Amino acid sequence: MIPIGSKQKPLLEYVIRLLKFNKVTDMAFLINYKGEQIQNYFDDGERFGVKISYVNDDPALKGTGGSILNAYRQGVIDAEDKLLVYYGDILTNMNLQEMLSFHTRRKTYATVALASGFTVRVGVAEVDKEGKIKGFVEKPTLEKPVSIGVLALDGKVLKEMDRLVGKGRELDLMGEVVPHLIRKGKPVYGYLSKSFWYDVGSTEAYEKLSPKLVDDMMSFLF
Repeated sequence: MIPIGSKQKPLLEYVIRLLKFNKVTDMAFLINYKGEQIQNYFDDGERFGVKISYVNDDPALKGTGGSILNAYRQGVIDAEDKLLVYYGDILTNMNLQEMLSFHTRRKTYATVALASGFTVRVGVAEVDKEGKIKGFVEKPTLEKPVSIGVLALDGKVLKEMDRLVGKGRELDLMGEVVPHLIRKGKPVYGYLSKSFWYDVGSTEAYEKLSPKLVDDMMSFLF
């Protein structure tokens, strides 16, 4: 709900507008902390041209995957659905329709949006076996692709998650569910995107997100 850009609209409004722009209009918000604030602002989504359902987290189902499984058990999402999962602290102008088309063509269980060129926000040390620092790189850029908090899931994954939670695991989506699918030999693909994206998941990142950058990259949504 933090305001961004010169319009000072909530980050989640940009997310909704991006989804609507990409013809995704049936949404479920998985909420917990200050969920009432989100509901009061967005209501049923009608003024944005979308349909929004709300699912409050179940304390017994922990982790991001647990929140999704909770929505499944409450009948808000279905094993026959094609799901687009979008983490609420991510800002991007990615073409989500292209990613969903890729997901459908590949017939995958999960498709993870990836981007290269991520800048690490801390310094990285090169250390020898005795602990002596041989060099130091301040905030290096990674060339390996990183997950950007957007992924597509085949509804069949929900049944896999239901089995997993029975083993007492905390269902973190990227830490538990996706690795489980890979181990089981299920098709999991990466969708490499060169689109703008920004993780607003910390106070430091939020303070460095300039209104001009937001306007330049996201103004098409308005």
